[in-house]
Amino acid sequence: MKLKNVKKKIRRLEKRLQEGPKKLAKLRQKLHAAEAAKAMKAARKSAARAAAARRAPKPSPSVEKKSSAQPTGAKKSSRVKKAKRKLNLSPERRAQLAAAMKARWAAKRVAEAGAKTASSDNQHSASESTPQESGPDGV
Repeated sequence: MKLKNVKKKIRRLEKRLQEGPKKLAKLRQKLHAAEAAKAMKAARKSAARAAAARRAPKPSPSVEKKSSAQPTGAKKSSRVKKAKRKLNLSPERRAQLAAAMKARWAAKRVAEAGAKTASSDNQHSASESTPQESGPDGV
C-alpha cells in the first residue's frame, strides 16, 4: 500500500472514530512500517553508491593496462551470457513438439537427398553421353 493512501485512510478514520480503534491502529502500524522500509531502502542505496565510489579508484594503472590489452568484446560476451530459458511444457506437449520436429528434420533430409541424387544423376548422364558421341567410332 502506498504511503499516500495509508495517510488518507488514517485521516478518514480519525474523522469518524466510529469505525473502531483497531483498524486505526493497524493502519498506523502499516504507515510506520512503510516509512521504515522507505528509510532502509534509501540508506541501502546510499551505502551501495558509497561502496561503488570506493571501489572505482582502486584499480592500479598496471591492472588497467592488462585489461586494455584484452579485447573488450570478448570480455563482455563471456560475462553477459544469458541462461537458457527452460520452457514450462507438459509432457504431452513436449512429445508433440518432438514428433513435429523429427518429422520436419526427416522431410528436410529427404529433400536434401533428393536434390543431391538429382544433381549427381545429371552430372553422370552428361559425362557418359559426351564420350560416346565423340568416340573414334562416331556412334
